[in-house]
Amino acid sequence: MRTENEFILHFGEMGSRWGINRTVGQIYALLFLSEAPLCADDICERLGFSRSNVSMGLKELQAWRLVRRRDVPDDRREHFSTPDDLMTIVRTLVEERKRREIDPTLSKLRELEIEGQDASDYASARITELRQLIEELTNLYEDLARIETEKLRTLLKAGSTLSKLVTATGRVIPLRGGSDTKEAN
Repeated sequence: MRTENEFILHFGEMGSRWGINRTVGQIYALLFLSEAPLCADDICERLGFSRSNVSMGLKELQAWRLVRRRDVPDDRREHFSTPDDLMTIVRTLVEERKRREIDPTLSKLRELEIEGQDASDYASARITELRQLIEELTNLYEDLARIETEKLRTLLKAGSTLSKLVTATGRVIPLRGGSDTKEAN
């Protein structure tokens, strides 16, 4: 029980760094560790939170698509759980962060490029450079999002090998741009 409590407290502390409040982080951690779906009353009792805080937290977690309502036989109350598959959770988190943070930033950068007649050449170039980088990262994300889970797990495990290969390739075959080109020359 001590390990579970520390995990729940840690998620609460990390919540503010991840853009959610402490209560929401702790609710999520409790649901994540629970074998069976929990109702709001169970969550209130276990965490000592008010019913209204738990209800608001569950709504926020549902908006993030991180918890799901579950039916429990012979119990009319709403119960909640997290997805069982960790990769599903990670994919959902990344997609939601992209939708809430990256997409609006990209839209604003595109808008600023169009309106950028009054910007200095330097400022305009920096905005364009940032937009291009974010678009490249977004394209990489979209490519990775299309990969089925088991293949993505294999790719993640091969990550350090790929990094070493790219570094070694850069020494043998100069790669365009970045520090690899400087090292190769």
